[in-house]
Amino acid sequence: MKGPEAKKGATATGAKIPRTERGRRTLRALLDAAADEFGEKGFHDAAIAKIADRAGIAIGSFYTYFDSKEAIFRALVRDMSRQVKEHVVPTILREPDRLSGEQAGIEAFLDFVRHHKALYTIIDQARFVAADAHHDHYQSIADGYRASLDDAVENGDLIAGDNEVRAWAIMGMNVFLGLRYGVWTDDGDPSEVAKAASEMISSGLSRK
Repeated sequence: MKGPEAKKGATATGAKIPRTERGRRTLRALLDAAADEFGEKGFHDAAIAKIADRAGIAIGSFYTYFDSKEAIFRALVRDMSRQVKEHVVPTILREPDRLSGEQAGIEAFLDFVRHHKALYTIIDQARFVAADAHHDHYQSIADGYRASLDDAVENGDLIAGDNEVRAWAIMGMNVFLGLRYGVWTDDGDPSEVAKAASEMISSGLSRK
């Protein structure tokens, strides 16, 4: 699998760039295996040999794609950040207005977390293993969120306000909702949780 499967150049995450469809499938298998290994054992106790074994490839093939355990960990953080966006953002944008989109987005995020419980373990570890990747994960989401809120204000869906603060506040709410209703337990109907949270976004806590 060496040579033709991946280029020698590397991305910013340390992952070699696959040349072929077979190579892309192998890279996907490695990232999925790494999510399981890091999620279960943590960065320091995880092993490259175990990641390769979970992915169903020879350990030598691992180095066709990554130079080290840290390299695949960094690639995994970036991959998980991308997956969250791809799962949630289209759901928000499909709704007829932004407030409806917020509710749908919260529900979509809870669904994602319930199927990817390792997300929290891996992102938390990144604070200590790859602090820049940890920062970039949240900053990139916040930047996109702020921009989408700016668009919603411009389109008349939302009142004007500090969308930087709004973005981080809503993200913080989602992080803890995901922890409570996605990681710690699976109780609570995601649609009802999302409805209660979106009502707070749209109406606040003040008495009318």
